[in-house]
Amino acid sequence: MAHPRTFDDDDPLLARLREIALALPGAQEKLSHGRPAFYTQKVFAYFGGSTREEYAAGFRPPRVSVLLEPDERLAMLAEGAVEPAYLGPYGWVAVDLDGADWTRVAELVDASFRVTAPKRLVAELDARG
Repeated sequence: MAHPRTFDDDDPLLARLREIALALPGAQEKLSHGRPAFYTQKVFAYFGGSTREEYAAGFRPPRVSVLLEPDERLAMLAEGAVEPAYLGPYGWVAVDLDGADWTRVAELVDASFRVTAPKRLVAELDARG
């Protein structure tokens, strides 16, 4: 059974996230569990990230979910990031996009890309300078 689409394709926050994510080497977008997912061989960012309680209540705040190194993950949780339902136990965190510092969002997406992407794509990113 396919998951229902839970986002608006014209969302300006999604447009900014797409711009950041798809600028990375080899990055593509697909629909996963009703949400945009950005990936190379593995997903490095999702547009969305409800907590279990929010998910159960049908609340879908505009967030980006990323996979970070353990120390950075803990730091982000201390700064107010949340553990997204289902992905949180696997090291993912979700950060609010409404009123976000987009430089910081780009850094987090970059960090997640580096955790998940093949070494050759990370080297290609580093070669860009």
